Amino acid sequence: MEKNFQEEEFAQVIKFTPPLYQQRYQFVKDLVEKYKPKKVDLGCADCRLLWMLKFCSCIEVLAGLDISASVMQEKMHTLSPLPFDYLQPSERSLTVTLHHGSVAHKDPCMLGFDLVTCIELIEHLEESELKKFPEVVFGFMAPSIVVISTPNSEFNPLLPGVVLHRHPDHKFEWNQAQFQSWALEAARCYDYSVEFTGVGHPPTGMENVGFCTQIGVFVRKYPQTGECVQYEKPTEAVYKTVFKAVYPSLKDEKYLRNAVVSEVIFTAQNIKHHLMSKHEYDDDPERKSKFQPSVDCFSDCLGKLVVDKTMEPFVSGNEVYIPLATIFSFPKVNQLCGTFEKLCKLIAGKVTLSSDGSAVVFNTEHE
Repeated sequence: MEKNFQEEEFAQVIKFTPPLYQQRYQFVKDLVEKYKPKKVDLGCADCRLLWMLKFCSCIEVLAGLDISASVMQEKMHTLSPLPFDYLQPSERSLTVTLHHGSVAHKDPCMLGFDLVTCIELIEHLEESELKKFPEVVFGFMAPSIVVISTPNSEFNPLLPGVVLHRHPDHKFEWNQAQFQSWALEAARCYDYSVEFTGVGHPPTGMENVGFCTQIGVFVRKYPQTGECVQYEKPTEAVYKTVFKAVYPSLKDEKYLRNAVVSEVIFTAQNIKHHLMSKHEYDDDPERKSKFQPSVDCFSDCLGKLVVDKTMEPFVSGNEVYIPLATIFSFPKVNQLCGTFEKLCKLIAGKVTLSSDGSAVVFNTEHE
């Protein structure tokens, strides 16, 4: 009697901060930051988790799979590159792809992933699909890490309005023992270890209820010695690709060239302005005194980079010459190009150079 009264009381006041779905997403993000996977596949639903993970610098390939194409299509525009991504391309490559299909089917496009996440997915599967799920995910895809979350039915009496299942589409909801039994058998069969945790803490004094969302983190053992049969990998695609975005990256020479040309011109103009201003300040003592700190600061920086006379910028007539060797010595340019030869190759035909190609040339009469 007392326990039932407590559960009814908690059901009226229990509230998760932040919301439970955000805690699940943060759990996945923390796992990504810990293990640094390059290729991540997940059941994507409304694409919110995909959108969050695209900002993780370690990820180069993101793939989403969902049985409902309409749900994906409603939000997939949020995964497209923004103008800023083209203005400042990332050093890493990133491709985001969405597929329409069932996790109970095998498709070669799902091979080669480091991390697979199935967040609040398995409870939506029919019994026949659930039977195929371990074979597809652990046997066929065989990623290094699999994360599976599902509702903990023992927590349901604490949630207002929940009678049988939390969502009308749920085919089942397991208690802790049921989920752990299923997970341990899948891990044993396909040579994974599994650790259990969750998000959504129960109220104080009711810790035996467990987390509101129970989570299993599966890590593949090496070398693989699973007892289950390794299934032949299909060559035919069964999923339909509904979205694909390739983000601009400095690994693409087109974007790298644009970035290098912009940085070279920016650096050369700064040096030119400094050189011209220095002449003006030398002719105007009062102005020189006023701007002395900033002038001296840039002079010191430039002086450290210019190691010999051939690297010194100079004015000849109405033209300013800034040696490429000086520009290459600036950290940002150096980092982008790597070698002086690559710098020359990337800016060829894009920047006005001296007759021997050793310096960037600006006309003093034009800004």
